[in-house]
Amino acid sequence: MELLGIDIGGSGIKGAIVNTETGEFITERHRIPTPDPSTPYAVAEVIAEMTHYFNYSGMIGCTFPAIVKNGITLSAANVDKGWIGIDAKALLEDVTGCQICLLNDADAAGIAEFRFGAGKSVPHGVVIVLTFGTGIGSAIFVNGTLVPNTEFGHMELKGVDAELYAADSARKAEALSWKKWAKRVTRYLERLEALFSPDLFIIGGGVSKKHDKFIPFIEVKTPTVPTTLLNDSGIIGATLAAEQELLLDEQRRLIQFRETNASTPSTHQ
Repeated sequence: MELLGIDIGGSGIKGAIVNTETGEFITERHRIPTPDPSTPYAVAEVIAEMTHYFNYSGMIGCTFPAIVKNGITLSAANVDKGWIGIDAKALLEDVTGCQICLLNDADAAGIAEFRFGAGKSVPHGVVIVLTFGTGIGSAIFVNGTLVPNTEFGHMELKGVDAELYAADSARKAEALSWKKWAKRVTRYLERLEALFSPDLFIIGGGVSKKHDKFIPFIEVKTPTVPTTLLNDSGIIGATLAAEQELLLDEQRRLIQFRETNASTPSTHQ
């Protein structure tokens, strides 16, 4: 299946059409800066622009840096607070004219890593996927099953939200060396270790392409590896979630068809 995946971030909105069987991009990735302010309608207009760029009209898998339940965004990490409590799925569908599968950005990244990347060989145990960028996104998998909408980036650490202390944006804002920033990431991971006793940390997000500069300096007991898919995992995971939603819709239609036909009296003697 070939589906459009879009990854909404605090600084950029990225998209590509993905082959969901292989996880490979079949187009070049396209990036548009996130509007400032990143109000719901402004971002929706960018999503529409993205669909026009790819000349696309099918189901779209779309990530968002927030808690997402039944298409409603219940938080707004690093985007305009106007997103809180709105039916974001309905808004995006109205503006784009496409069916939308909307999910948390780190959850999407984790889904991709478990299908095609660093989580593929870890079917058992507790795995935590973390995306470091403007903020810190998180996803936790137990025996390969996602527990959605975790917000570990907003745990308290050093008296503030952890992402204000350990996100890649904090490294840039404070001009920290990779080694000094890795010490902050270590403190953050140690807190997660104490709470969840994970078997593996997978580090992704915008900083993942430079993992060799900081992961060697992280000192925790839990094995810590970069995402195999690097910063493309959100786009890929979004298309996998969209594919799953399409398959579930098809199953529902088939069940409804069978039930309707089973309840219709036969006219044959």
